[in-house]
Amino acid sequence: MTTPYHPPVKHSVRIDGHRTSISLEPVFWDLLRHAAARRGLAVNTLVASIDTERIGSETPPGLAGAIRIWLATHELAPRAQKGDGIASAALSKGGSDSP
Repeated sequence: MTTPYHPPVKHSVRIDGHRTSISLEPVFWDLLRHAAARRGLAVNTLVASIDTERIGSETPPGLAGAIRIWLATHELAPRAQKGDGIASAALSKGGSDSP
C-alpha cells in the first residue's frame, strides 16, 4: 500500500489569466483533478472558482488552504455521509505528482 503522506508538490495554475503556484500534497491534487473532472471543468477553472469563494469570505485563508477546505466540505464530507469510497480510494492511491 502506498502511503498518502507526502510533502506538498508545487504546480502552476492560471487564475483569471495570471499564473500562480500552489503547493498541495499529492492526495489533494488527485482529489482536485477528480472534482474538476466530475464537474466537466478544467482544474484551472475549478481553482479560479474556489479562489472567488475564498476572496469573498469574511476571513479568507490562503489559496492552498481554501482548496483543502473546499475539497473537505464539497467532496469528502458529502461522500462520506453517502458511504462513497472516494476518500478512501484517494488515500489508498497515495497521490501522484502531476495536476
